[in-house]
Order: sequence, then C-alpha cells, then structure tokens
Amino acid sequence: MSVMITEECINCDACAPECPVAAIMSDSDEKNPFEGERYYVKPEACVECVGHADQPRCAAACPTEGSIVWDMPYTEEFNDYYVSGHEKGSYKIREHKKKGFMFPTVKAQEFMSEIPMSARESHANVAASF
Repeated sequence: MSVMITEECINCDACAPECPVAAIMSDSDEKNPFEGERYYVKPEACVECVGHADQPRCAAACPTEGSIVWDMPYTEEFNDYYVSGHEKGSYKIREHKKKGFMFPTVKAQEFMSEIPMSARESHANVAASF
C-alpha cells in the first residue's frame, strides 16, 4: 500500500475513479475495514501510481488536506507491519483461495522509492510531497 486514507476523508469519491489499479474502496463496501466511516486503500493492490503517473493520482484529486498520507512500502521488509495491522483491523488484506492472505511475502507492490522513510513513518500528507 504505501498510501492510506485517514479519518479526514469526507467520502466525496474524488479519489476512487482516479486509481489506475482500482485499489480504493468506498465507505459503503463491506470489505472496507472502515465501512460506514471513510474510504480505504487496499494495501495489497496500491502501486502509488508507479508506471501510471508522477504522483499518486488519488492524492492529486483529493480536496481534503491530510486525507491521503504515506504508509510503509508493501514489500517483504514490512510484512510483519501489515500482518500486525491486519490482525488489529487497520487493514483488511484480501484472502486468495489458493495463495492465502496476500501479504507482501506473497505479492509485494511497487512504490516510490524516492519518498523518505521518515515521511512514511510519520504518515505525512502525500500531496505535500510534490
């Protein structure tokens, strides 16, 4: 995942249509761990628009400052981070019928390597990075 939607989300639907990999779930989707509250970025699907745009298109479209922030890269190095988040309910990682939960050890995702880890660790506003 590498980007996440915070409680600042106003459920305006500006971000979801911009996602080139359909990684954003609406607040009414039952697979969204924040169902009824805010939109959600599926970490196992988000590629931070690498190969699609110069910056995450969701953040560029979002009208609410601080609604879309950086998260850790969806790579094997951060597998425990996402497993723990899934167990706590912060993430709802998709379960594949044959492969099991699609954690980073099963399928890592591309990410913007130029974004400093300090921005990711502090969940800095994505739009402020560009």
